[in-house]
Amino acid sequence: MLYNLEQILDLAEKGGYAVPAFNVYNMETVKGVIQAAEEAHSPVIMQMYSRLVTSGVSDLLAPIVLEAARRASVPVCLHLDHGSGMDAVRIALDNGATGIMIDYSTLSMEDNIAGTKEVVEICKAKGVQVEGELGHIGKAVDGLPGQFTEVEDAVRFVRETGVKALAVQVGTAHGRYKQAPRLAIERIKEIHAATSAHLVLHGGSGVPDDQIRAAIAAGIRKMNFSTDLCYAFIESVQQQDKNRVAIDLIMQEPIARVKEFALSKIEVLGSKNRI
Repeated sequence: MLYNLEQILDLAEKGGYAVPAFNVYNMETVKGVIQAAEEAHSPVIMQMYSRLVTSGVSDLLAPIVLEAARRASVPVCLHLDHGSGMDAVRIALDNGATGIMIDYSTLSMEDNIAGTKEVVEICKAKGVQVEGELGHIGKAVDGLPGQFTEVEDAVRFVRETGVKALAVQVGTAHGRYKQAPRLAIERIKEIHAATSAHLVLHGGSGVPDDQIRAAIAAGIRKMNFSTDLCYAFIESVQQQDKNRVAIDLIMQEPIARVKEFALSKIEVLGSKNRI
């Protein structure tokens, strides 16, 4: 079942859990994620990174996700992740995306608001909702962040842009951590109480389970996973018998490893058996 971003996150808000958002890159990662969602009776968001959209990969990848969603008995949202600009947004919409993230977090507050608001207006005509980012979520290799999204800034950003989802900087980063992060749980609670947008936690790979559960209890409703999914897939491919050449057979174990990883995160996020 194909859902838009607002519909799928409304389910999470009502149920008090978070929807897992997995970045997918090919048919095999799509299959692993959708198999996990079906088995666990969990809603799921499948994301295309902006690079895949602007390079033309999504022209072929998006139809695979949409067909998987059409066949699925669980809600599925096709989402642009970290949209780099208007070109990525327009291509993703043309590809059938039902959720859009625009990332202007490196700009000034005023420019972030203005650019994000423009994307919201473009997407509104297609019945698609937008995720913005406030407080730049950087790379784990650069260390853990020491600054967090301010509550008053979040209130203003949501009010002036009209976003339905908001990625906040509360202690995570993208990639593999050198040390486990400690999330700003109280800040999540404060922003959740003060705004109407569904809160998003980026950089989910490597966050300890107890921190994830605390973040969800505080108000996180979407959590992103990419790095660990990629490792699950790649490490399994590398372990395959080099003498085998039937690609469809070789890919069975990597698909199973992606499914296993997705199931583990569905369990932690509390989205299992919600559908």
